[in-house]
Amino acid sequence: MYSPYDFNQSIAHRAEYVEERLKGGAPVVGISYDKGVLLLTVKRTQRKIFEIYDQLMYSAIGNQADVEAVRLAAIDFAHAEGFQRSPDDVSIQRLVGFAISPPLKRSFGDPLSTPNVLRAIFVEMGKRPEKDVFFILNYDGEFSTHSRFAVVAGRDASELAMHEELEKYSDVPDLATALQRAVAAWRRGAQDQPAATDDDADDEATDRASTEDIPDPLAQALEDGEIEAAILERDTSRESKFRMLRADELKDVVATPANANS
Repeated sequence: MYSPYDFNQSIAHRAEYVEERLKGGAPVVGISYDKGVLLLTVKRTQRKIFEIYDQLMYSAIGNQADVEAVRLAAIDFAHAEGFQRSPDDVSIQRLVGFAISPPLKRSFGDPLSTPNVLRAIFVEMGKRPEKDVFFILNYDGEFSTHSRFAVVAGRDASELAMHEELEKYSDVPDLATALQRAVAAWRRGAQDQPAATDDDADDEATDRASTEDIPDPLAQALEDGEIEAAILERDTSRESKFRMLRADELKDVVATPANANS
């Protein structure tokens, strides 16, 4: 007989399985800036940042098949919503809350199905920076809303470090500054931060270690990958507000030292 205890144990094991698989995912950073919204990450081969609809974009970490399945579901819902209602009715709230979250919740709670390995970030650009909205969607269907910025990473400690980096600023940056801050936050999230142990506390070598001894995680990631960044532009004359940033637009932030101040 399948008891409530068995169900809770199954949920705990599924969460542990997904969290373990998410640990290696490259963080994603989203920041509002004066003329739009920015998403930035590092990719190896597969593209990771996508347009969903006119003022919506998406990125995620996790299993590539799950990331793609959510992307396609989001595009299908957004375009159906725009056709049946109007483009102005296509909102991130309805997209995540009504179309994407419930199936993820059902899948995660079904012990006979394979859980989705995914942590996603959705962005909706507003008419002004204070109207920009970020949604973070978890593998179990739970989601949260954010303003100004949002981040996803493979570990809670990494996300906390990234939040601490971005919370230092209260102003609305321009694109160049937003890129610098996003790269700084990405570095914080990608930096290996193992939990301290009693042995570590007693280790004189650890006590003497300095930040200069820590490899730059961005430089390491760029050995077999590249920065990928995209924006939604608030006041563009182009038909599409979504645009991938070119390599020449990213060269300055790639060259910025890890200890440089934004």
